[in-house]
Amino acid sequence: MKKHVTAARALWTSTTAVTAAAFALAAPASAQDTETAETDDGKLPSIIVTANRREENLQDVPVSAEILDETRVNALFSAAGDTTALAGSVPGLNVESSNGRVAPRFYIRGLGNTDFDLAASQPVSVLLDEVVLENVTLKSFPIFDVERVEVLRGPQGTLFGRNTPAGIVKIDTVKPGFEDDIRLGVSYGSFNTITANAALGTGLADDILAVRLSAQYQQRSDWIDNDFTGEENAIGGFSDLAVRAQVLLTPDAEKRFSALASINYRTLDGTSTVFRANVLGPGNNNLNDNYDRDTVFFDAGGGNPSEYEQFGATLNLNYEFDGATLTSITSYWESDGLSRGDVDGGNLITGPGFIPFPSDTQDSLDLQQFTQEVRLASNGEGPLTWQVGAFFFDSDFDVSTVGFTFPPPVTVNHTNEAWAVFGQMSYQLNDMFRVTGGLRYTDDEKDFVVVSGSAPQPVSVQDDNIDWDISLFADVSDDTSLYARVANAFRAPTIQGRDVAFFNPPSVAQSEDITSYEVGFKSELLDRAIRINGAVFYYNVQDPQFTAVGGTGNLVQLINADEGEAYGFELDTAFQATPELLFTLGVAYNNTQINDSALEVGPCAQCTVTDPTRTIDGAFGPVTFAAVDGNPFPNAPEWSGDFTASYTIPVGDSGEFFVFTDWVFLGDTNFLLYESLEYNAGSRIDGGLRAGYRGNDGQYEVALFARNITDEDNVLGVVDFNNNTAFVNDPRVIGVSVGFTY
Repeated sequence: MKKHVTAARALWTSTTAVTAAAFALAAPASAQDTETAETDDGKLPSIIVTANRREENLQDVPVSAEILDETRVNALFSAAGDTTALAGSVPGLNVESSNGRVAPRFYIRGLGNTDFDLAASQPVSVLLDEVVLENVTLKSFPIFDVERVEVLRGPQGTLFGRNTPAGIVKIDTVKPGFEDDIRLGVSYGSFNTITANAALGTGLADDILAVRLSAQYQQRSDWIDNDFTGEENAIGGFSDLAVRAQVLLTPDAEKRFSALASINYRTLDGTSTVFRANVLGPGNNNLNDNYDRDTVFFDAGGGNPSEYEQFGATLNLNYEFDGATLTSITSYWESDGLSRGDVDGGNLITGPGFIPFPSDTQDSLDLQQFTQEVRLASNGEGPLTWQVGAFFFDSDFDVSTVGFTFPPPVTVNHTNEAWAVFGQMSYQLNDMFRVTGGLRYTDDEKDFVVVSGSAPQPVSVQDDNIDWDISLFADVSDDTSLYARVANAFRAPTIQGRDVAFFNPPSVAQSEDITSYEVGFKSELLDRAIRINGAVFYYNVQDPQFTAVGGTGNLVQLINADEGEAYGFELDTAFQATPELLFTLGVAYNNTQINDSALEVGPCAQCTVTDPTRTIDGAFGPVTFAAVDGNPFPNAPEWSGDFTASYTIPVGDSGEFFVFTDWVFLGDTNFLLYESLEYNAGSRIDGGLRAGYRGNDGQYEVALFARNITDEDNVLGVVDFNNNTAFVNDPRVIGVSVGFTY
């Protein structure tokens, strides 16, 4: 990894030097000191979002969006949770992973991708400080010291453009400021779970130079016994360290220009996903007597290690002219690591249950990603606002697969180069109506080649597309607005080469194209004590990209269905009952459906398939296919929701007791393209609680906390090619935390 970090720094330095020279002066809008909320006693805070690449009130944006503020984010990750802790925290958002604390898979409004390979492409884009984290491992970078997390539902192709047919998860970190800001926190809980956070921000030269250093350390001890080897506390633990350094420069007196440089680094050493053999059914989706959360029966997997190192460097430059702001964002990221697993979840001797053959595989990644964005946006008063820009993306990565029980090692290389130009314009027609439209042209090319271990022919794919959106926003009163939006976005062709390791050719999925229709309302009632935002939507996806995983052939094959469609609604509400009592409630309904009368996939060997099937004679015996026409999208629960409640009791002039609870709900979910009695989950809930005391006007805090407070056993995913194997959520964690802020 060292040589890659050195190369990264060299490339980043030379690139940013060129960009800085072109600017002569610089200053990112994201580096400016901003308030995320203006609070009045007894009123809900005004929420500021950047859905349109400029700061706006959430109530003025024609997008279905929800915000996770610092308090909610801290609660979600209080028990050392990883990125998948976001699942259900916003209605319509699902996040899961079959690769431990790396390679999360995101779904918005039911649209996502179940591909477990490290080369997987997803229709949900994740941005950290305006930089796209395209590879699935980069999307796992820990979320800490953040100002807010925005979830934008529906296509966002014109402004963001990098695989956004489903939506965006946008993470904005706390930026450097010129006032001293010191934050320290540590928690300890069940299974020796430790979370430690620290942040230091200060000005080194008044109004000219400021820095911010922040870090997070998460740890858990091994807690799962391996009854096959007789080893207690054999797996399940991890240590995950992430650090960030930011430097803000604002050298001119008029503050027209500034520069924000940031470096992110992570090192992870832990356990990958723990697969559990034959714990479902048969004949139903219940966890059976083979399931014991504290025990596995592994004869392989090498301890299911997951080891990753990640590095990212970004330079965000901004110069404010009279009437327009010029912004440049240059970023380089890399990710290097491996994950290994006993995928069959048991052993051939004691099972549990029948295991027809062993499966022990390791996938590793060596990735470099470079992005450059330049945009010019209006900053003056008047009815017209606009922005134009260009974007360049380049990634190069090797994926190596080792099958310890069967195939020889194979390394394949993926490269992806894309560029785009875009523009958006908004015009206030009168006091009531505002119309917004955007266009983006994208050219995307991917190449695939086998580096070692096999000899399939190289594969190249390319496509270009024009994305667009148009919306009409109407202020019908001082408290209520309506909007309508039609948006189009595409996901470029994708190459999947993991099957090369199992003597099969790579597969290709052609571009998918989505058109979404949305009508919504936004309202604040009773002098801003109640906020109710809602939207209804319908979208149609032409040639949706899906991944047929597993089956008796244990393949990972990209496919295109003829069509996919979905409809539903989202409702996000908040109620400031008193200055001390706040409730939030969100609900989403997503009805998804695959429309392709000819599409068939290979189903499982031991489960009970409920789709129509047909069997043909293959070269090695009978081969069965299941028709998936009419099935829901994988990992797309129809119903989802979240609820929070916060209550404070003032004590004296500067202290308060507080209680905060948050709950998420994910409804019935089918995990695969085909349907069976085993490979789906019923309704799942997950709740958290935090209670304690804040003193000296919030400068220190002592609290008790719990995650998965009801100790639910929720099935999060399955492995279908070998036996009825599944993986589950973390157990309940109870702990204590202390924090200090200055």
